[in-house]
Amino acid sequence: MGKEIERKFLVIGDGYKPNSKLSYFKQGYLSTNPQRTVRVRLNGNKGYITVKGISNGAVRPEYEYEIPAEDAEEMLEGLCEKPLIEKYRYECYFKGYNWEIDEFFGKNEGLVIAEIELSDEDECFEKPEWVGEEVTSDSRYFNSSLVNNPYCNWK
Repeated sequence: MGKEIERKFLVIGDGYKPNSKLSYFKQGYLSTNPQRTVRVRLNGNKGYITVKGISNGAVRPEYEYEIPAEDAEEMLEGLCEKPLIEKYRYECYFKGYNWEIDEFFGKNEGLVIAEIELSDEDECFEKPEWVGEEVTSDSRYFNSSLVNNPYCNWK
């Protein structure tokens, strides 16, 4: 079984930017049901479909498969719930770990979240100075939740 162990944090500075690799993501959801989300994503010229199960702490089942980019684009525009999630992702290495920092725009502009994937839920790691409050268990910060309740509506 595929498994994802991921912790999420709010970002409180931009110290990650100078040494990061930058990518653009456009993604949408065929299902935002918390029991089983189904995501379609474009990352550059590659498409993906991902199925995720319900989270148990920082752990949840995950299955991801590459699909033709043209199919992903058609699903994003014609089948996925709106609004689509658009973000820049910065990949930054810090003390032996890869951090992914997502800067959202569109309806979620202003939201910046850092994620770290671990091999064990209780694994110890050092947080960079630009990492703030942990939001792993706050479902508002799930990308699938941002479709139905975008960040612009939180204020």
